[in-house]
Amino acid sequence: MSATTRTLADLKDLAVAQVVATATDAPKREPKRDQFGRSYATGRRKNAQARVWIKPGKGEISVNGKKVGQYFARPVLRMLITQPFLVADRYNQFDVFCTVKGGGLSGQAGALRHGISRALTLYEPELRSILKIAGFLTRDSRAVERKKYGRAKARRSFQFSKR
Repeated sequence: MSATTRTLADLKDLAVAQVVATATDAPKREPKRDQFGRSYATGRRKNAQARVWIKPGKGEISVNGKKVGQYFARPVLRMLITQPFLVADRYNQFDVFCTVKGGGLSGQAGALRHGISRALTLYEPELRSILKIAGFLTRDSRAVERKKYGRAKARRSFQFSKR
């Protein structure tokens, strides 16, 4: 074998070495906090926007001035909101104050999850890789398809009449 021929194992070792090198060479991110010790981020989903502030606390979540259980009555939506804290192992360690507007409850819960994830990465930059792998930092761009002319809805045709 010549020196230029490489095996699969050599390539895997090279890839691992590159990942380790880039992880150690990357500049360390500084936490971004305001004068009150809070981190702010905006989350979006469908037509909903959530402005989120997090600070260390007992795990209380306030949405538009109401407790999270009062605003999001469905347990699935409350579970969606707490996912970033569970994945980052920070459950009941941060208080969340947020305002949400636009869209429906499902979109607002998704926007709130996105905002909490982004605020957590600003408060503790080392959590970024964990939240990124879980997919919480990616904005879910799916939205309702628009209605087209000549159609009953976005894709549905009008009922066909043979006679």
